[in-house]
Amino acid sequence: MENQEVEIYNTVSEYNKMANHETLHPLVSIIDFSKSDPICQYRRKFGFYTVFLKDVMCGDMQYGKHSYDYQEGTLVFIAPGQTYGIYNKDRSVQPAGFALIFHPDLIKGTNLGKNMKDYSFFSYDVHEALHLSEKEREVVLDCFKNIKLELEQAIDKHSKSLIVNNIELFLNYCMRFYDRQFITRDHINQGVIGKFENLVDDYLKSENPKNIGFPMVNYFAEKLNLSANYFGDLIKKELGISAQEFIHNKLIDIAKEQILDQGKTISEISYDLGFKYPQHFTRLFKTKVGVSPSEYKVLN
Repeated sequence: MENQEVEIYNTVSEYNKMANHETLHPLVSIIDFSKSDPICQYRRKFGFYTVFLKDVMCGDMQYGKHSYDYQEGTLVFIAPGQTYGIYNKDRSVQPAGFALIFHPDLIKGTNLGKNMKDYSFFSYDVHEALHLSEKEREVVLDCFKNIKLELEQAIDKHSKSLIVNNIELFLNYCMRFYDRQFITRDHINQGVIGKFENLVDDYLKSENPKNIGFPMVNYFAEKLNLSANYFGDLIKKELGISAQEFIHNKLIDIAKEQILDQGKTISEISYDLGFKYPQHFTRLFKTKVGVSPSEYKVLN
């Protein structure tokens, strides 16, 4: 992959200008790329939230560590400050599909602004994009249409709340669609669960805890070629507990075995499992088991 200069767009109007699109509101825009001029794509960084709905394949998109071929009806979510790019070897192409872009300032002080962290798919990698059914695509386009209709009205005291509420409705639909995608890809997810369990077992039985430290979710997500947020959401939906809780449960099972081994002290066990301080191990053990490691040893 060739290194390419990163184009930076900090405002909605800057991006509208590039896409040959009229700015109806300084903080939010719905873009119909079929009305844009042919463009040559480079790596780009935005100062706003971006959601792309691609209707046709239009080249390889590099985002984070991965490249991804857009398929028809794919939604990709990009948070402010993230870099993405589509490579088509300096050939101008006619883009297709739509985009919703909105600046963080639009949602400051709103319910959506307070809850943006709940929409964790803005931190997913591009290969974890949302693949829409035809009906879901229609819902998305209806949401975009409603936002655009509101943007075309004269700005009044109701404008901001109506625009933000429609964006929030759209994002809530996306949460539902991702839940569906997790379910429909259950056979793939089960493979991930199995690999995760094996990775945790291997990690805890190796010298890694002592050398690298306490096993973290990010470490296993990277090993599985997934973003931490997507991986965490997948585990939560499949197992009903967080990835960190799963790791804790595995760790406690191994700790119980080692506590009953008369050759090791509680401090030695805690260091071997990656804890810097034995009291942290004791606290976690008591939270999970109901008694301290010392009491567990006596009781068993």
